[in-house]
Amino acid sequence: MEEQARENQTHVTQFILLGFRDLKDLQILLFLVFLAIYIATMAGNLLIVLLVTTDQQLHIPMYFFLGNLSCLEICYSSTLIPILLTTLLTDGTVISFHSCFLQLFFFGYCLGAECYLLSVMSFDRYLAICKPLHYTVMMNPRKCIQLAAVSWTNGLTGISVIMAGMLQLTYCGPNEIDHYFCDSVPLRKLSCGDTDVVEQINLVLLFIYTLPPFLVTLASYIYIIRTVLKIPSKTGRQKVFSTCYSHLTVVSIYYGSVTIVYLLPPSSSMNKVFSLLYTIFPPLVNPIVYSLRNKDIKRALRKMKNRVETFRIFQIMLADLAIFNDK
Repeated sequence: MEEQARENQTHVTQFILLGFRDLKDLQILLFLVFLAIYIATMAGNLLIVLLVTTDQQLHIPMYFFLGNLSCLEICYSSTLIPILLTTLLTDGTVISFHSCFLQLFFFGYCLGAECYLLSVMSFDRYLAICKPLHYTVMMNPRKCIQLAAVSWTNGLTGISVIMAGMLQLTYCGPNEIDHYFCDSVPLRKLSCGDTDVVEQINLVLLFIYTLPPFLVTLASYIYIIRTVLKIPSKTGRQKVFSTCYSHLTVVSIYYGSVTIVYLLPPSSSMNKVFSLLYTIFPPLVNPIVYSLRNKDIKRALRKMKNRVETFRIFQIMLADLAIFNDK
């Protein structure tokens, strides 16, 4: 009877994502900017995946994890940006109850998986720099696949528990979400029931699924920096540290922005703005950072460019030959 009464109270069947409605004069400009970001994000990450899978010299653990990260960023961006673009065109988007929670699921899944994947990449750099003699044994193909699988699975486990708690809440109005996607904090604010237990569970899971990977990442780079400082020559230090500079930049942007967002009060008007720093921009920045700072990626890009040019020349030769035969 109690469950039936709760179901009768939950009569919200859809939500309205307000997005950036308070910036009406800038919505067209924002639409064009975020559309360009989405196209660049998809192109950059797809290019990384293509290079890692086709270039034999990139078939090493570091680039295997980078390929996984790019796949994750593609899913991440596709979960958030298309709906964000819709809110900018329609001055707010109506999203069904189930679609909203589906977006929350995929967002939380990608967020949790990325934290663990970034820590695995940090651990990989730690082994390569601090334990080079044991690196090939400890980072064999089987171990790499297992570590990647654990990263993807951890994201699934955490968000499944959060979703179970969120779906137990009652939503009986209002139904306007002052955000550009269905996040757990604004959804809890719309609940007309007691959210204390769910908030506590979410807080505990937030620490479980973000603090351990952050500590692994932090410890890995502490040991890396200590090892690099022991190298006598400046050139040697720069050469060794350059292999993890790109990843350190990505990690700093990601965890820095997440920390800022969760330190802000839930009602802060800046919450949406700072949320962009860890939801929209990291998937865009990652392929750029890895491409600009990585000699192997640059070499693979030049190799692919030469292949494309060779293929075009071959096509032109075949076309000329066909014209000559017709004559």
